[in-house]
Formats: sequence, structure tokens, C-alpha cells
Amino acid sequence: MSNNVISVRNLVKVYDKVTRALDGVSLDVEEGEIFGLLGPNGAGKTTLVRILTTQIPPTSGEAFILGKSIIEEAERVRELIGYVPQEISVMTDLTGYENMLFYSKLYGVPSSERKRRIENALSLVGLLDKANIVVKNYSGGMMRRLEIAQAIINYPKVLFLDEPTIGLDPSGRKAIWSYLSQLMEEHEMTIFMTTHYMDEADMVTDRLAIINLGKIVAVGTSSELKRSTKLESITIISKFHKEEVKNLLNSLPFVKQIYDGKEEGSVTAYVENAEEAVIEIISTLKENNVDVESLSMNKPTLDDVFLAYAGTKLEETTSALEARKVRRTMQRMR
Repeated sequence: MSNNVISVRNLVKVYDKVTRALDGVSLDVEEGEIFGLLGPNGAGKTTLVRILTTQIPPTSGEAFILGKSIIEEAERVRELIGYVPQEISVMTDLTGYENMLFYSKLYGVPSSERKRRIENALSLVGLLDKANIVVKNYSGGMMRRLEIAQAIINYPKVLFLDEPTIGLDPSGRKAIWSYLSQLMEEHEMTIFMTTHYMDEADMVTDRLAIINLGKIVAVGTSSELKRSTKLESITIISKFHKEEVKNLLNSLPFVKQIYDGKEEGSVTAYVENAEEAVIEIISTLKENNVDVESLSMNKPTLDDVFLAYAGTKLEETTSALEARKVRRTMQRMR
């Protein structure tokens, strides 16, 4: 417990006396780790980050950053943390250096240290040569890197990142994490990040928690969580009518879930023991004249972990929520 830099106990957040965004969240984050919070949009990730960064109060429960209460010692907590929000927050009509200067003053960096800290931070994220360019001429990835530089100007002990690579292509996401790894080494920081990118959570976090509908449903390393679920997947590619293939698979009692695969004509079935199940699956398909082009078995992934604990696939819950947001936006534009 003494090495925990973040301790959260039974946090609840209710909006408008109806919407329960957080429903009794408890977790601990250890010193020097990258801790990931994984879940679909609307699961409560950003609400938890905003509470931990003292932007909004919880309805009930408590949380501590390096032993400081986020409620009773909010000002002291803010001195210990850095924060990169999900939405772009840089001032686009200022240069990169001017943005950094504003934040150095905001965080109370002594005037004698500002220039050195600004240049060091910009150099660390690869923007020193772009310091005097107006930010509206930056790419999305450059803006994200500038936000990270701003967030570390006060040398925080804990850095909160809310969807730090959202909207970036794979190469941009890789670059961001290269900079963050260097930051952790140089400043001995702990990182608390949210994401709905499974591959990102798998590759960069030391431990992670899965949140769904405001509740933490699982916590552990990526490997631990994969081992904790007994679901394995079998993917079948066939030119046979996909719905009929699904119906055949659904008739088998050991098949837990069925989803369309990522490739055209593919169906993925989730079972507890793929090596045993595949024999009966092949037999059933053959008896019903289904010509199988290919079949593959896979050990659990984080997608499968989410399916096991939340009862649905992450991309489905995320895309559905995003679709609703788009519909609401279009309705306002009428």
C-alpha cells in the first residue's frame, strides 16, 4: 500500500440525480507504472479522470494522490499532477513556445527556470525546432505532443492522459508512446491513462482495469487478464451463407458467443476449449455441406477479455455510442 500513488475507494458520480457515471469504483495505482483504464465511450473513463484531477467532485467515496485527498487537499494535488485531456486544449493562435510560456506561468514555474524547462520539454517531444510556429499550422500529432510538453512543465509525479492518441494513425500513436517512455525514465513519473484501443492497452500498460457501465469489472496485467478468461476463439471463413453458418454454430451447446469476423465471409465462435470444440465444429459444418476455406484457433486477446467480463465486444459498444453522438449532432444541425 505504501507504494500506491493513486488510491480510489468506492467512488460514485451521479449526474442530474439520474445518470450513474461511476458506480462504486475502487482501485490502486503503484509508483512508476503505466496504469490503463480500458473501456468503451460512455463507460466512465473520463469522469474518473476528471475527478482524480480535481476538476469535478465525486458524489461519494474518496481518492488520494500521493496520500493527498482530492477533496480536502485539491490545491496540493494539482501541484503534483499533469493532465492531457481528450479534447485538443492548446491555443492554436499562439506559437508552441507561447503556449509553453503560458503554462509555465500557470503552474508557477520560477521565471529563472522557464526558458530551460520549456526548451527541455519541447526537445523531449521533438518540437524544439517548431517552437516559433503558430500552433494552428501543427498536425494533430504535433498538437498532442505539445499538450504532453505542457503537462510536464511542472515535473509532475503523476501524469493523467485521457485518450492520449485518439484520432492519430498507428505511426503517430507509436511516436507519442516513444516520447512518453522517455519522459518516465527522465522524470520518474507514474502514468494513468484511458483508452479504448486494445492494442495500445496491451503493449504499453503495466497493469490495466476494465470499466463498463461505471463499474470496474477486472484488474490485472494484460497476461493475467487473458489467463483469467477461459474463452478461446475459432474463426471460420466460408463462401457459405454466413447466417446459416451462425445458426449451425449456435446449435452447439459449447459455443458461448458468435460474431462476424474481421475478414469477408468469416465468423468467429467463442468457446472454452478450442482444441476440443474444433473437432465437433468441423464435423457439424461438414454434415451440413458447408465448404470451409480456412479455420484458425486463437488464444484470448484483450478483446476476448472484454467480451468475457462485459458480455459484449468493445468495438460494438464504442461504435454504437459514437453513432448516437453523430445522430445527436445532425439533429442539432437541422
